[in-house]
Amino acid sequence: MEFEAAKLIGAGLAAIGIGGAGVGIGTIFGNYLAGALRNPAAAASQRGMLFIGFALTEATGLFALLVAFMILFKG
Repeated sequence: MEFEAAKLIGAGLAAIGIGGAGVGIGTIFGNYLAGALRNPAAAASQRGMLFIGFALTEATGLFALLVAFMILFKG
């Protein structure tokens, strides 16, 4: 019984990374939008870096989800 509770607690703690990824994505796009409104001419040159940052942040959230599922459904 204790092992099942520990699995649920561990999966919940691992899932915190998903919330962190959401905050990170919001920060990335919010700062891009603020910078694009200040200097619209430079916005196009920074769009590639925007999507790289989005992809890396989203990958972090997916890894956290994967770890949470591995804790829940492994063994």
